[in-house]
Amino acid sequence: MNFKYLLFFIVVFCLGCKNNSVTKLPYFITPDFTPHWIDNFPKNDTLHKIEKFSFINQNNQLINNDFIKGKIIVANFFFTTCPSICPNMTSNLKKIQETYDDKDKIRIISHSVTPWIDSIKVLKNYERLYKINSKIWNLVTGNKNEIYNIARKSYFAEEEIGYLKNNNEFLHTELVFLVDQKGHLRGVYNGTIILEIKRLIDDINLLKKEI
Repeated sequence: MNFKYLLFFIVVFCLGCKNNSVTKLPYFITPDFTPHWIDNFPKNDTLHKIEKFSFINQNNQLINNDFIKGKIIVANFFFTTCPSICPNMTSNLKKIQETYDDKDKIRIISHSVTPWIDSIKVLKNYERLYKINSKIWNLVTGNKNEIYNIARKSYFAEEEIGYLKNNNEFLHTELVFLVDQKGHLRGVYNGTIILEIKRLIDDINLLKKEI
């Protein structure tokens, strides 16, 4: 983890120590992950949002902006052949699956960064391997450029600022992202650290209270 992310997580950890007094999450609207606490914003809602997307999940179902509308989304980027951080992230994200059921408007979207390998069949096998509940958790594949664009332009993913990177450069990150019911980026977490996942669950519960 580079210095920028180390500093970011130290700041967030310090804020988390005061979690009892936190009643609303910040917005993240720039690639440097500077938190912005915004009480009111224009009716046309000009804040940074997750851009339009259209992917296919492990059940061959369309997952797009209509799918996330009105839901709290936990998003990450992975690949099924990853031998290192991805299995750890997947195991940790199961805490979300165990905490909420399909009646809650909370969904996980794991985007494959090797869509040329991770076909629907491969994703379905990954689901079985990790006992993923597809009613809550969507493993998605699709066009590589679209996946890399949404990762870098919407989620500001990667340890170095990936906003300006070429899509020929491989995308790999342990970050997990929290998106609110209106498509705004509201939280960033290290998916390999279980304490970060617990903080994520706390933040999800805060978002539920906002509506």
